[in-house]
Amino acid sequence: MGTEERLRITEVIGKLPYRIALAGGWIDQPFASKHNPSPPGSMVVVCVEPEFWFMERAGICIGTRNVALSLWKDGFPNRDPAELVQELYAAENEGKDEPSGSQDMIGLIYPGINRLDYDFTFRAGIFPRHIESNNDPEITFWLERVIHILPVAPRPEGYNPLEIRNLEPEWIARLGQSGKSCYDAIINRDVDALGRSMNECMLCWEAILPCTVRHHTLQMDLMPLLEYYQARYPGAMYSGCGGGYLYVASESPVPGAFHIKVRIRTS
Repeated sequence: MGTEERLRITEVIGKLPYRIALAGGWIDQPFASKHNPSPPGSMVVVCVEPEFWFMERAGICIGTRNVALSLWKDGFPNRDPAELVQELYAAENEGKDEPSGSQDMIGLIYPGINRLDYDFTFRAGIFPRHIESNNDPEITFWLERVIHILPVAPRPEGYNPLEIRNLEPEWIARLGQSGKSCYDAIINRDVDALGRSMNECMLCWEAILPCTVRHHTLQMDLMPLLEYYQARYPGAMYSGCGGGYLYVASESPVPGAFHIKVRIRTS
């Protein structure tokens, strides 16, 4: 078969991007943001080129991406991205008792590195009050280089990260601040500050939603693995609740890790 006849990976996995979520995750959920004493609280999402297949149930937004593929198989329509986010949010969450947060949709649709600022007094906390986007190629290249990704394990069947909720305002405020600190660290290309924001986010998850890291259905103990990498590198955090992938912030190589390519706005 000639090179020109070979399948592109996007013909197998679809043309739409993936997204990774960094520090601040869960602040996009109204049940959390309504307890924030100092809104807005922020989180960071990064739009990722579909260069390979990510495993499902791993905090990479596969469920939302699958819904998006059913709506827009050949790519996002040339319309207001905020309108697309609302359309995708409605399609995915129809009839759900525990809806997915809008960060999933925004992370897919908005290119580049995005800070999402959530305030419960704005649209009941469902959509962010403000989105701060960065598509600077130098900054995205830096992030691609310092974020190392290690496969861990997908969430098991029967797993529920929301069985225990300790929605203490102090911890919610710290969670929202971790997202702000994460974005600032990326803009300033400060890997140590980036690592600290990721470590802080994991502390907040453990305090607010302890089942994100400990649950009877999990087949491995997530905390020793996390602590190993946090002790040896500037910072580390899981891609989502129950494991998934481990993101490690480091200027130096991390054995066994791979990197992503950020999708940026080109016009």
